[in-house]
Amino acid sequence: MADAVPSDDREGAYALLQRGHELLRRRHHAQAAVVLERARKLEAGRGSIMEALGRAYYNSGDYERAAEAFGRLVEIDPVAAYGHFGLGLSLKRLGRPDRARGHLRLAVAMAPQSELFRHALRRLERSRAP
Repeated sequence: MADAVPSDDREGAYALLQRGHELLRRRHHAQAAVVLERARKLEAGRGSIMEALGRAYYNSGDYERAAEAFGRLVEIDPVAAYGHFGLGLSLKRLGRPDRARGHLRLAVAMAPQSELFRHALRRLERSRAP
């Protein structure tokens, strides 16, 4: 494929993360997930890798794996607002609105200036209304 990001089997976690970000930017979410899984295996405790991996899985429609990645991110960094946001969205897609609501509320509390986070919480709240 002409626009593929070059690969090197000896890539470190940082290079893989950068390649994953580029694939996400190009909207090649499933390919990004493969690359970012390699980075995760090298450095499982890096929040930046887990966030990108969660985004890749979420945007490729794999909400279970997205929830796992975002859940791991909030274990690594409990105040990662985007981690709570991504976990909330993933849980919502998995049909777990009560758990989703809690994480979206945390995301809004941690980053009250984020219209993205507030909008997601409002949409979830509206879906609960009778």
